[in-house]
Amino acid sequence: MNKPIVELKNVYKKFNDTTILNNINLKLEAGQFYTLLGPSGSGKTTILRTIAGFNDVTSGEVLFQGKKINSIPPHQRNMNTVFQNYALFPNMNVYENVAFGLRIHKVPEAEIKQRVQEVLHLVQLDNYGDREISELSGGQQQRVAIARAVINQPKVLLLDEPLSALDAKLRKDMQYQLRSLQQRLGITFLFVTHDQEEALAMSDVIFVMNDGKILQQGSPVDIYDEPINHFVAHFIGESNIIPGKMISDFHVEFLGHTFECSDAGIPANESVEVVIRPEDLVIVPVDQGKIKVKVSTQLFRGDYYEIIAFDQQDNEWLIHSTKPTIDDSIIGLTFEPDDMHIMRYNEDEHNFNQRLESYEE
Repeated sequence: MNKPIVELKNVYKKFNDTTILNNINLKLEAGQFYTLLGPSGSGKTTILRTIAGFNDVTSGEVLFQGKKINSIPPHQRNMNTVFQNYALFPNMNVYENVAFGLRIHKVPEAEIKQRVQEVLHLVQLDNYGDREISELSGGQQQRVAIARAVINQPKVLLLDEPLSALDAKLRKDMQYQLRSLQQRLGITFLFVTHDQEEALAMSDVIFVMNDGKILQQGSPVDIYDEPINHFVAHFIGESNIIPGKMISDFHVEFLGHTFECSDAGIPANESVEVVIRPEDLVIVPVDQGKIKVKVSTQLFRGDYYEIIAFDQQDNEWLIHSTKPTIDDSIIGLTFEPDDMHIMRYNEDEHNFNQRLESYEE
């Protein structure tokens, strides 16, 4: 691993008796796209603001290029922030908004003009310099905010849910543009979102957060295919999670049958949870299925049918299929050993989830 450009070591943030950040350890390498992903109140934005210098910490260290910066004010850190509301100056046109940071640093006017033109070209707003902010769409305003943030050539760009106010189509378009921009600039991006699909699509590395803690970090594929616990499995995409028991390496038991799996290292007879993604379930005739379920309902989602079914032990199964089935019919389901991910059973997490589900009902 290369030397990190940003590092948090044992960071705690408390407000009165409430712990906002709980022993956060995080490393960001240069030139990568990182995402903090989690539900509202999980601590994502607090981490972002801590790195930016807007929040202090109760204990722990914030390092930039190996040097402690806990007491360094935001404007002296070589990083910029794009906020959720963009924070553009409504009394300035696009050109002046983008040039603002250079004027603060007393850059010569000829250099300002050249750099503003370059960065507006980078965000595909070449001919928008004279436009007023009120004349721009949401996506254009977002690009102006990014242009203003990157013109000072920061080492790190922090983005606090900058796409949340955009409509669905524009949001997807901006995901491609942001990812492409990050790769062209080579700047380290740290992106905050609660949108799982957004994180999976854009990131090199995802930090999954809940309750002030980083639960898991890894590539989008690792996080999706190998969730560390019940929360991550449910939060990152949709999952079928079935109670079972590890028989031996590469063999797991659930629903009264033993199945081959690709997991090892869990002691024999230990309680586990078996995770199977809905797109990995294949509908087959009952006599060809590894398990059989009764179809309850189905919805057409455009490119697939979302089918809900129940097995004989009343476990709910979510199935994504390109073909419809018949309500109340009995169908077989099959899957490959690699389609299963085995998690150790966590009684504390299970009890918490039961209380949460009971409360929501």
